[in-house]
Amino acid sequence: MIRVMRAPSPLPPRPSKFGVRPSRPRSNASLLAALLMCTLVLATMLAYEAHDAARSHRATAERALHDYAAVAAWELVAGVNDELQSTIGGALAPLTRTRATSPYELLPAPALLSSSADAALRCANPAADSARFYFRLDFRDGTLATFGAQPSPAMRVWLTDTVTAHGRAIYQSDWDYAVVLGGPRGEAPSTIVYAVKYAEHRAPIAAFGLRTCGDVIGPAMLRTIVAKRSLLPASVTGGAPNDSIVGLTVRDPASRIVYQSARGQSSPYTASAPLEQAGGFTVHASIRERAVDQLALGALPGSRVPLLVGLLTLTAGMIVITILQLRREQELSRLRSDFISSVSHELRTPLSQILLFAETLNLGRVRTDQERKTATDVIVQEGRRLMHLVENILHFSRAERHMVRLGPEPLDLSQAVQAVVDDWRPLAAAAGVTIDALYVPDVLALADRSALRQMVLNLLDNALKYGPPAQHVRIGTSIVANRPRFWVEDQGEGIPPRERERVWQSFYRLDRHANSSIAGSGIGLYVVRELARLHGGDAWVEDAPGGGARIVIELQPAERARGFTGEHVAATMSATAAPHREPTGV
Repeated sequence: MIRVMRAPSPLPPRPSKFGVRPSRPRSNASLLAALLMCTLVLATMLAYEAHDAARSHRATAERALHDYAAVAAWELVAGVNDELQSTIGGALAPLTRTRATSPYELLPAPALLSSSADAALRCANPAADSARFYFRLDFRDGTLATFGAQPSPAMRVWLTDTVTAHGRAIYQSDWDYAVVLGGPRGEAPSTIVYAVKYAEHRAPIAAFGLRTCGDVIGPAMLRTIVAKRSLLPASVTGGAPNDSIVGLTVRDPASRIVYQSARGQSSPYTASAPLEQAGGFTVHASIRERAVDQLALGALPGSRVPLLVGLLTLTAGMIVITILQLRREQELSRLRSDFISSVSHELRTPLSQILLFAETLNLGRVRTDQERKTATDVIVQEGRRLMHLVENILHFSRAERHMVRLGPEPLDLSQAVQAVVDDWRPLAAAAGVTIDALYVPDVLALADRSALRQMVLNLLDNALKYGPPAQHVRIGTSIVANRPRFWVEDQGEGIPPRERERVWQSFYRLDRHANSSIAGSGIGLYVVRELARLHGGDAWVEDAPGGGARIVIELQPAERARGFTGEHVAATMSATAAPHREPTGV
């Protein structure tokens, strides 16, 4: 244990040429972040446009399918009208097509219809067809004349009232026929087919028609019309049958189903069309599900919202990661700038001392041999400090690039550590620091002598910087669980538990030292842990028994020298790093 004079304090930072410290160049991270946010906004707009286009595409396809259903319904209406026009319109035309020259013209007898309309709309059941009769209803005086079967008084009243009301309210002047369904209470349903005869100026004067059974316009007729008529263009359906493309349902005025094509799955693409001229039926047409893809020229686009939201989330996540990386890069750039400044400051101090005493010797200003020896001792001491700083930087650079090469060999750890401490005692003496050594004999470790020296010097230098003046720095060796260790204690404020892992990061300094005048590059402890892990050991921080911090380095025992070569320790840090161990006492 020795006490020597404190070394000269580090020189203060030299002011710039203009008396003001140069400012750091402004980072373009804010501009890049703004560009990334603009990219996210643009991606959001593109996603919305894609979603809107898909939605518009789907809406257009659905409108087209609804239109196809409407076309099919109207085609069936047209087919029914054509069928009835060919069978009824021609039969009633001889009596109704020619207009009367006078509203008072005499009307022909209904018996004339028996020859022109005798074969039209015959009942399938001959017994029901026996009630067929022909009629003439004179709108001028309301008289009803019939030919054929005799209608009941109730039928005559119902027929007169119904045809008169229908002819005046519903019948169109350009129609060639009209169909009315129904009958008086208590009688079988009837189908009334009639046409109106007009006078000049479209004045209706009479209705000519016939009564037949109520099911003549029914499934048989509708099935025949559907079978022989294409409800949709062949260019659209590809010649497929109507039943495979369109589902049809025909209901009467009471909403009873009169006709229904082959059943299938319900479809949202439906349309309706009225059969006003043919008895007030309603035709419902729907596009079958299996025909949707064919008629829509491809499958309907599904919702892209989940995909777009996922892509936007991924884009936002990538942008956030990029911004975080930019911030990390900016912080790293700042740390490196601080590192360069700190290293430059640390290098300038020993260089100034070396230059000062070298010039003193060169100019012959020493008066005694003792002064000459003091000057040479300072030069040697500061040269060693300068060499230590340079070696520390080189180790840090190699560790960053994973290029550290070690030559481990069995060493007596106590002797190796003691040799380094003896070389460092002059620096400790110059700072007024006392070194207390506690060595355990026969502590054999497998280590690289140069790397071990660097670790010990870094820990001693760290204790000197952050400990109080005239402190006692303790260093020692031990064996715990057959693992060799050495440790260094100072009498400083210690390291808070929450920061005991962060101090091993490069460029990191404790908050209380971040803005202090204490010199430090922030890489000393980083180099120590990396070298310890490259040896297959580890490093951690504990509380010193007398206050302050204790830093423990654990190495491989010398018994494991076999198979542990320099090529092994040259592997990457992640492959050779030992797991973290819980701090224990020495």
